[in-house]
Amino acid sequence: MALTVTDRPSLLRARVAVYGLFLLAGMAIGTWTARIPAIKGGLRLSDGELSLALLGIAAGAITGMQVVGRLVDRYGSYRTAVPMAIAQGLALVLPAHAPGLPALAVALFLFGAVHGTLDVAMNANAVVVERAYGRPIMSSFHAVFSVGGFAGAAAGGLFAHAKVDAGTTFAVVGAVILLISLLSARWAIRDNAGPQAGVSTGAGGHPGERPARRRLGPGVLFLGVLAFCCLVGEGASADWSSVYLRESLGSSDGFAAAAYASFSIMMTAGRFAGDRLAARLGRVTLVRCCGGLAGAGLGVSLLVGHQTAGVIGFGLFGAGLSCIIPQVFSAAGHRDPAQSGRALAAVASLGYTGFLAGPVLIGGLAELVTLPYALFVPAVLALFVALAAPALRSPRPEDPAGTPAGTPAETPAQTMARAGSADTDAGLDRQPNGQ
Repeated sequence: MALTVTDRPSLLRARVAVYGLFLLAGMAIGTWTARIPAIKGGLRLSDGELSLALLGIAAGAITGMQVVGRLVDRYGSYRTAVPMAIAQGLALVLPAHAPGLPALAVALFLFGAVHGTLDVAMNANAVVVERAYGRPIMSSFHAVFSVGGFAGAAAGGLFAHAKVDAGTTFAVVGAVILLISLLSARWAIRDNAGPQAGVSTGAGGHPGERPARRRLGPGVLFLGVLAFCCLVGEGASADWSSVYLRESLGSSDGFAAAAYASFSIMMTAGRFAGDRLAARLGRVTLVRCCGGLAGAGLGVSLLVGHQTAGVIGFGLFGAGLSCIIPQVFSAAGHRDPAQSGRALAAVASLGYTGFLAGPVLIGGLAELVTLPYALFVPAVLALFVALAAPALRSPRPEDPAGTPAGTPAETPAQTMARAGSADTDAGLDRQPNGQ
């Protein structure tokens, strides 16, 4: 039975359910990452062989993202996200039982496909809940994903310290993921597909109705470009921040690790603050400020060329990037409710491609111009995102797939109030700073 917008407790439960989906997705990735050395050692894989196996995750995720958009638009985000959340716990167990490299690559492909599908579907359900709330709440969901990643990595590290094998680790964490997914399934908002997807209003929505097969507008694809630019920076920070401090600035191994730790902590903190900032500043102003902070913070630290400046610079870079991706996803999902699944899938696919390409791009440039100069690329891309922030404005109601150019500036709450105008008769409070 669909939830109604006047049911405040149901909306709160729906929000908690989405928190659960983001938490379990982060836990799965964090736990897998922590036990990669155990899998590598158990199968006696070389670095090159492990790299080939890890390509399975990327290939699976991109494959899943190509399929899930139409599933969400046709069947709704709830019917897509819940089965994938359950499958995420099961898919986590598979790599630990692979007898060799080919089987491991297949297991990781399945793991990546489930994760990529869940990523789009849970973001689509988050958009549904955000539309019902009538105020920005997307950043907090992404913050919980980061918390899940920390929790999964910590659990994997504790099991590794206790000499527990990877199979047992994945089975225990997989059981926790399964429990969270079942709890989320009970509380998640059951949206309908089609133009009125997301909230039951008593009229206008037709469950199972096939959405109109319109082309995604250039505005959606440009949002994907912005996601690509941001995730190039995330990928580069993950793989090259510590290397930069250690090899370019001559820091110790321990201090070098502080660079990525600073990036991760500030990104998580920024996402917890992002919803209030979005409500106060508006989506466009927030992204403009965040892009400027990220680009200037990292760029100035590279010019200074000092170890402490490097840690601060990557921290500012993480704080700046923190709010951009949630706002980009929110803008894509609200742009045309009838095609939010396809829009999110397109944006997520381009973004994930940037995450994968970022480390390779920086590594190749470092060979040509040295690593410090190569790291100016993500700083410049962040500044580009700041300049392109007006692309996050919603298009005119009569042109859902059109360009946002010329659309009057509006706060996210106003955007969502218009996008969910069929819900306003139910009396939902849509004040941007409402609690």
